[in-house]
Amino acid sequence: MQKYKKISLSVTSIALLGSLLSACGDSTNNNGSSAAPAASAESSKMVKLNIIESGSGLPAPEKDFVRENLNKALNADINLTAYASDYGNQLNVRMAAGDYPDLFAVDKASLKQLSDQGLLLDLTPYFDKELKSVKTFIGDSSLKKGTVNGKVFAVAQAPQAPKATYWIRKDWLDKLQLKLPETLDDLLTVSKAFTEKDPDGNGKNDTYGITGLMGSTGVSLLSAFSPVFGGYGVSNPGEFFVKDGKVVQSLYDPSMKDALSFITKFIASGSVDPEMVLSAGTQARDKAVKGQVGIIWTEWTNLTNVQIVDQIKKVNPNAEWVQLTAPKGPAGQFSGSTDIGKTAGLMAIPKSLEKDKTKLHRVFDLLNYISTGEGSKLVQYGVAGKHYNLENGKVVPTPLMASEAAYTYLYQFTGRPDLEYLSTKFATQFPYIDFANKQSRIQSLNGFLNYPEGYNDADASRYVSEELTKFIYGKRPMSQYDDFLKSLETTMNYKTFLNSANKQLNELGYGK
Repeated sequence: MQKYKKISLSVTSIALLGSLLSACGDSTNNNGSSAAPAASAESSKMVKLNIIESGSGLPAPEKDFVRENLNKALNADINLTAYASDYGNQLNVRMAAGDYPDLFAVDKASLKQLSDQGLLLDLTPYFDKELKSVKTFIGDSSLKKGTVNGKVFAVAQAPQAPKATYWIRKDWLDKLQLKLPETLDDLLTVSKAFTEKDPDGNGKNDTYGITGLMGSTGVSLLSAFSPVFGGYGVSNPGEFFVKDGKVVQSLYDPSMKDALSFITKFIASGSVDPEMVLSAGTQARDKAVKGQVGIIWTEWTNLTNVQIVDQIKKVNPNAEWVQLTAPKGPAGQFSGSTDIGKTAGLMAIPKSLEKDKTKLHRVFDLLNYISTGEGSKLVQYGVAGKHYNLENGKVVPTPLMASEAAYTYLYQFTGRPDLEYLSTKFATQFPYIDFANKQSRIQSLNGFLNYPEGYNDADASRYVSEELTKFIYGKRPMSQYDDFLKSLETTMNYKTFLNSANKQLNELGYGK
C-alpha cells in the first residue's frame, strides 16, 4: 500500500511560518559542539564590523538582542544592514567606491565578477585552521558552492532540506473508489478521473486533475511534472546531473524525449490545469485551496500553514490532502531532482581586509561562533532561558520565540542544521517536512555553475521554455526535437555554456 502523510485539519497555529521560512533544500552537518570557538589573539580589542545583506525585519539596534549577545561574546560592535530591495545596486555602489563592508552577501554573478576583479579575499587557505568550525558545519560540498576558478571566495550556507512533493486529494480518491497512484500510468488515470468524474460531487464540470508551478525560466521549467522526469531517469529540463559516471545535461539525455512524450499524454487528456502555463506565485496553490484541482506539486509550506488549512476547511471541511510518494516510471521512482549546488546564501569578505588582521580574525570569530554551540542556537532560536529552554539537550521553544525571534535568520550567515531547526520551530508540520526530505531525488548540479562570457541564461531558458511548451501541447512534433537542440546551440550560444559547465563540474570532481 502506498505510504503517505495527510494534513490534519486541526493543525494548531504556527506563528511566523512565512517569515521564518524566508531564509529557508538536504539535511546539514553540525559538529554538535556546545562551546564557542576560540577567540582570536587580539580579542581584547573591541572591533567594529560592518555587514550588509538582503533581507527584511531587522529591528532597531537597541532592540536587536542577537546583535547585543554577539557583541558581548565577540567583543565587537556589529552594524548589520539588511536591504529589503535593491541590494545588488547597493553592493555595486559600495564596491565601486571602495567602501567595502567587512562581510557581505553575494550571488553567483557578483561572486564571479568581484572575484575576477580581485576584490574578494581568497578564503581557501583559512578553512583548515581559522575557519575550521565553519568548514565542519557547512561540509566539504558547500565549499564548492563558493568556488571560482579553483579558489573559495565565499562561505556558502549549510544545505537545506528539499520541500516539494506531490500532494493529492485523498477524499476524492475515496469518493471515486480509486487507490493512491503507484505508477506514472496510475497518476495519469487518476488525473483523468479527477477531471471527468465529478470528484467533488457538485454536479459541475469544474475540476482538473493536476497543476503546479510551470516556471518560464531556468530549472523551474515544468516543475509540476518533476516526478515524471524522475521516473524516466532524468532531472528537470536544463539541469546537469551525473549518469553512468559522466556529467549529462538533461536536454541531451535520450530519456528526455520519452518523458516529454508522456507529459503530452497528460496534456492531451484534458486533465491538466489549462492555466498552468501562465501560473506564477500562489496561483497553483490557490486552485488547490479552492478545490479546483486534485493533484499538485508543491512545497509542504504551501498546504500546511494554519491560514491555508483554515481556507481549505472553509471550502470543504472534509477535504483531505496527503503527500504522495513519487510514482514509479520506466527508470525508477524519483521525486524530481534537488540541486546540490544550490545554497540559500553566500557571504564574502573583501580582499582589503587581509591588511587588517585584527578585524579579519574577528570576522572569522563571528563566522565560527554562529556555526557551533551557543552561537548557532542564538541565531536560530534566540536567547537561552528566554526564547527557548534546553530539556535533555533538546531545544524547547517558549512563546517569546514566536513573537520576538522571527528575524534571527538574518544572522545565519553560515546557515543552520536545517532538519533540527525545522523540527523545533515547526514541530506540528515536521512529519510533512520529514516525508519530503526522505524522498529519493536525482542530484542536479546547476547551482555550482558560473555562466561564461557571451552566454545569456535568461534568454536561453526562455527559448527552452517556449519550445518545450510547444512540444508538450502538440504545437511542434517530437520528431523536431533534435532540430530544437541545434537551434538552441546556434542561436543562444548554448554550446559555449555546455562546454564551460562540463569543465567547471569536472574540476569540482563530478563526472571524472
